[in-house]
Amino acid sequence: CVDNDKKKIDDLNKGMIPIYEPGLTEIIKKNESDGRLKFTTDLKEGVLNSSVIILGVGTPSAEDGSADISAVLDVAGKIAEYMDGYRIVVTKSTVPVGTHKKVAEVMSSKTDHEFDYVSNPEFLKEGSAVEDFMKPDRVIIGTEKDRVRQVMQQLYAPFMRKSSRIIFMDPASAEMAKYAANVMLATRISFMNELSALCDTFGADVEQVRQGIGSDSRIGNSFLFAGVGYGGSCFPKDVKALIHMGRQQNSPMTIAESAQSANYKQHDRFAQKILDYYKGNQSQTTLAVWGLAFKAKTDDIRESPAIWCIKKFIDAGIKVKAYDREAMHATVAELDGKISTGKNDYEILDGADALVIFTDWQQFRTPDFDSIKQKLKSPVIFDGRNLYDPNFV
Repeated sequence: CVDNDKKKIDDLNKGMIPIYEPGLTEIIKKNESDGRLKFTTDLKEGVLNSSVIILGVGTPSAEDGSADISAVLDVAGKIAEYMDGYRIVVTKSTVPVGTHKKVAEVMSSKTDHEFDYVSNPEFLKEGSAVEDFMKPDRVIIGTEKDRVRQVMQQLYAPFMRKSSRIIFMDPASAEMAKYAANVMLATRISFMNELSALCDTFGADVEQVRQGIGSDSRIGNSFLFAGVGYGGSCFPKDVKALIHMGRQQNSPMTIAESAQSANYKQHDRFAQKILDYYKGNQSQTTLAVWGLAFKAKTDDIRESPAIWCIKKFIDAGIKVKAYDREAMHATVAELDGKISTGKNDYEILDGADALVIFTDWQQFRTPDFDSIKQKLKSPVIFDGRNLYDPNFV
């Protein structure tokens, strides 16, 4: 494993894992102790000791919404310079359609050695990435060469013992499949969130509606939970990138644009419900917040609805006390210390006017409501994840 962040590599070599992901620490330590895993900042060492090189560098959103692939092209060029023979270069990063051509052009300009390029997008979910990798529901391999197909098939063979779930296609289709999958899921979430607003106007229960439509086998029940909106490092970035690609090709992605707009409106809608509830008393209000990460089982606060809403609370003069199993340190830094935190979820309830739920951590799903009621100034819960049945509470 190669990275140009020396501190990250030093920490990994000391057994310190830079992110929280269930099962990751154990699998890293086991394979490192067994001699199958090594960390270095020396890219040349990595290239010379590898036959298959996998790129997993970041592709953040640029100001215009496009995916910035400069890091991908930079690393690809350096790999080419260090090559001493044939290599297979595999891109796992989420990259715009057509990146395979740009990578090939950059590498060809810097080496006379033969190489093949593969688009192999990852579909791992934060919070279950290790499990998803060990038991993938599909693996997409973008290449048009038989010899490369054989190598990649061998690479993934240990994870395909029960049945092969490898799908071969051309590189451009593989690149598009990644965006299509993420934007489709984001669209489902945004649809349910817009539907929840409509349900409110009619007095309908969006949770019951979800059960009704999720039982349809053509629809299924995944990504139909209404809430405060999606976040993270993938969905927001990939939706923006697909919109940008559509505009570039004069083929507007109107559904993706609507999904993006609906998501931000849902953030605002939830925050505004709380601001309206305490209108006129915002400077005297203290909120206890459960959950800061954009989803459970991760410490990732990128594009987190919690951060979005908390900033609005702070701007309105509301005080915020927060707890999250893994994301508190990052949030305090992101918000310049403008919130306070507690050692556990119940500690921050003392003296707060209400409890706000942003993340569906398991420990928040079946709390002690009597204790919550006793600790809060008033028995008010704003449930941003629809975790609780109001009739039961």
